[in-house]
Amino acid sequence: MLDLGRTFLQSVERSPNALALVDGDVQLTYAQWHRMILNVAHGLRELGLQRGDRLLVVLQNRWEMATLHWAGQFAGIVIVPLNWRAKPEEVDYCVTDAEAKAIVYEPVSADSVAQSAAAQKVPRVGLDDAPGRTIPFDALIVERTRSGDVSDTTHATADEISLILYTSGTTGKGKGVPRRHRHERAGALAHVAQNLYRRGERTLGVMPLYHTMGVRSLLAMALVDGLFVCVRRWNAKLALESISKHALTCLYLVPTLYHDLLADSAFASTDTSSVRKLGFAGAPMSDGLLKRLSAAFEPELFVNHYGSSEVYTFSIDQDATKKPGSAGRAGINTRLRVVKLDALSPDEIAEVGEEGQIIVDLLGDEAFEGYWNRPDANAKCLREGWYFTGDTGYLDRDGDLYVTGRVDDMIISGGENISPVDIESVLSLHPAVDEVAVAGVKDERWGQRVVAFIKRREYVDSDSLDAWCRQSDLVNFKRPRDYVFVDDIPKSPVGKILRRKLQAGEYTPDSKAQAVQPTETTKE
Repeated sequence: MLDLGRTFLQSVERSPNALALVDGDVQLTYAQWHRMILNVAHGLRELGLQRGDRLLVVLQNRWEMATLHWAGQFAGIVIVPLNWRAKPEEVDYCVTDAEAKAIVYEPVSADSVAQSAAAQKVPRVGLDDAPGRTIPFDALIVERTRSGDVSDTTHATADEISLILYTSGTTGKGKGVPRRHRHERAGALAHVAQNLYRRGERTLGVMPLYHTMGVRSLLAMALVDGLFVCVRRWNAKLALESISKHALTCLYLVPTLYHDLLADSAFASTDTSSVRKLGFAGAPMSDGLLKRLSAAFEPELFVNHYGSSEVYTFSIDQDATKKPGSAGRAGINTRLRVVKLDALSPDEIAEVGEEGQIIVDLLGDEAFEGYWNRPDANAKCLREGWYFTGDTGYLDRDGDLYVTGRVDDMIISGGENISPVDIESVLSLHPAVDEVAVAGVKDERWGQRVVAFIKRREYVDSDSLDAWCRQSDLVNFKRPRDYVFVDDIPKSPVGKILRRKLQAGEYTPDSKAQAVQPTETTKE
């Protein structure tokens, strides 16, 4: 298999004059970007980084971040991207755990780098006069004039590590996920095939490049000689301007960002007709948002992609509106199963319709081989050649997968296992509900009681929402026992609902309404 450096060269050779990268006033063709990438790769080697060394990058989605990612692939240097909002202790942990030989950062992340003792022990490349730097980023991109520099191909092979992604830890430190060039290329090829991308597609580069969705968009565009338009920090109005200005053809976002696009006042007056393909991942999309997006964009393809950093694709559904909530079937590089919730073996398969844990075959081309320096995590998640995802779900009679949440998110009320996703899907269809999250809150009688946290589009009260649930096909014991109206639903930087914050009371109540508890609490 080709390594990623040679993969990029394919587009340079096929379409040297095609526009490849845009970031504000910066616009580069594939030939221009290739020269810059090779210059940065050479600059990293001059900084002292060698093949196999790790480079920690704490940047927003800017042209320098995308360029560093590709430079690492050509130089054989392992890119370790980190959330630019990372706290000092997170920077310290990742520098130490990855044994990073240098760090690249910008002013927005400078304080965290400065407060990291480990970061002070390595060369620090700063953008935009970032304080505390030992070398400016511009020093890496000085044009090399020695013969052979620009004609260099790559210093890596397909079996070498391309990058290490750190998963967001909910109860402890993040886990490093090392991925080889061949894993990354297979994931990008699958992304192209499963989203039916054609040569010359154009996408919005807004999903962070420290997250698997952002990396996949970057690599997929190179595979099809496409355009990657950087969006440094999410802003719905700016995103809409980019769609119109650059005639973007495909979007791959988390549901939260789609919600924001539709909610922005500029959406109705923006020409989005160039967008023909929608894809989403990272979190379930409510039935209500699915319907609104389908009506607003009328896409020729609407893909629900379900996966993770560890195994890029678990499953896909290329017609997300046909069976709302369905994550479809295994991707082209994947095998999956649903096993019983307490299963220790991949052979303890759940019945059709029975909720269990979703597991994925580690022999798939996109699958990682184990966590970085975490034998404890490997022992928990890797069993007999299968990755135990920690996600819950079930297969219906057609063989389609439904993801119901996380094992840790499962609400156990009065001895019943209750998935938050089922309830959220019902409530999302109410016209007054803008966003909804459901969580289990401690209760002396029931163990946990089901609580729905509602961000309203227009006024609605608890009684109306309870009546809505009663009229749906939601069984009685799953009905929320409390409705709490909030100003916003807390989410991670990539749009995942943070139920633990809701359970801990870390939210701002909507001042226009108070929580009202339905009086009837019988169970079926």
